[in-house]
Amino acid sequence: MIRFLKKIYALVIGIGVVALLIFPLFFKTKLTIKVSTNQSSLSELPSDSSRIHSIKEHRLKIVSGQTLVDLLIPFFPFQLINEIIAAAKPVYNLNRIRAGHDLVIKTSNQGDFYSLTYEIDPGQFLEIKKETNGLKASLQSPPLETRLSFLTGEINESLIEAINQLGERDSLALSLAEIFAWEIDFYLDLRAGDIFAFIFEKKYLQGEFIGYGDILAAQIINQGKKYQAYRFRHPKTGKIDYFDAEGKSLRKAFLRSPIKYGRITSRFSLRRRHPIHKIYRPHYGIDYAAPIGTPVQATADGLVTFAGRNGASGRMIRLRHKNGYESLYLHLHQFAPGIKVGAQVKAGDIIGYVGSSGESTGPHLDYRLLYHGRYINPLAWRFESSEPLPPEFLDSFKNEIKSFAFFFDRPYLFARLLTF
Repeated sequence: MIRFLKKIYALVIGIGVVALLIFPLFFKTKLTIKVSTNQSSLSELPSDSSRIHSIKEHRLKIVSGQTLVDLLIPFFPFQLINEIIAAAKPVYNLNRIRAGHDLVIKTSNQGDFYSLTYEIDPGQFLEIKKETNGLKASLQSPPLETRLSFLTGEINESLIEAINQLGERDSLALSLAEIFAWEIDFYLDLRAGDIFAFIFEKKYLQGEFIGYGDILAAQIINQGKKYQAYRFRHPKTGKIDYFDAEGKSLRKAFLRSPIKYGRITSRFSLRRRHPIHKIYRPHYGIDYAAPIGTPVQATADGLVTFAGRNGASGRMIRLRHKNGYESLYLHLHQFAPGIKVGAQVKAGDIIGYVGSSGESTGPHLDYRLLYHGRYINPLAWRFESSEPLPPEFLDSFKNEIKSFAFFFDRPYLFARLLTF
C-alpha cells in the first residue's frame, strides 16, 4: 500500500512538473502565433458601434447561371451595380463569380448600400465598402488560427508511411525530411525501429484544417544516433534556419541525396561489371532507381556549366559549386524549366527528371561528384558544415529551445498526454 501511494505521489509530482513546463510554451504560443489580421470575416458586422443596429445583412448563395446583376438588382439600381463592378475591377473581376460561393450584402434600414463581400476561396474574399470619397475595393483574408501539434512515432517501412498512419499527410513527412536532408538519406539510411518526434504548426480557417505551417523542432533517432533540429531566426539577418542543440547548423556543403526517395542499385566502385558492355571498369557514380519523371534536385548551390546530350550519359546536367566541387546528373528524361548553361541554382532546386536516356538498362539517375577534378564517393565523403550560430546568440537560442528539448527527452509520455 505504501509503495502504491509512493507511485501515485510520484505520478502527481511528474504531471505537475510537466504542466509547469508545457503551460508556458502553449500559453506563449497562443499569444504569439495565433494570427489575427484585423480584417473582417464574411460574417462580421461593422466595428462602428453607432451604426451596428442600422445595418442589415443579406447572405446569398450563388447558384449556377447567376450573374452579379441578377443577384444585386433586387437591392440596388442598375447604375449603382455598374459602379460596384467598376470599383472591384482593379482587384477582382466580378464577372467571374462562381456557383456555390457566398455573397454578403450589407445595407442600411433604408436600403442604401453599405458593403459587399464575395468569397473568392476559403482563404480570400473581396470586400467593397462605401466610404466618404466613394466605393473602395480590397482583397482580404479571414483570420487564420495556428495551433501547435506534437507527433511521435516509429518507422517500419518509410517516413511517409509512418506519418500517414498517424493521420497526417505526405507533405508533412516531406517537410521533415527536407530539414534533415543534409544529414540523412531517407531511403538509404532509415531502418525499421528508427524513432521520430517533432513539434509543428497546423493552420485552421474557421475551424477547418487548411495546411501545415513551420516545423519548430524535430528529432530523429536513426540507427541509434540522435539528430535534432531547432528552427531559429537569426537576430541580425532575419534568416531562418535549423540548428542542433549546440547551435551548429544542419546545413552542409551538399545534400545527402539528389532524389528524395529513390532506391540505390549501384554504388561508387573502381571495378564494376558494366550491365551493357559486360566488362569490368570503374563506376564513378551512385545509381538511384526511380520512375521516369521523378524530380532530381541540385545537391548544392551552383552554376549550370552543361545541360544537353552527352553520348552514353544521355541527357546530362553538370553543375559547378564553390570550393572546387562539381556534380553531374546523367540519363535524365528532361530538364526542368530554366535549366541551361549559365543558370544559377540553389540546393534543393528541381533541375531535371529521372529518365533512361543514353546507355541505360532502365529508368535511373547516375549521380556523380568531383572534387578538384577527381571523382569522389558521395556517400563516404565528409562535407564541411555551414557556419554555427555566433557565440553572442547562443544563450538566446538555448533559452528558446529549452521547452522543445524537454519534449524530446520523453516523447511517448507526451504522446499519451496530448492524445488523451
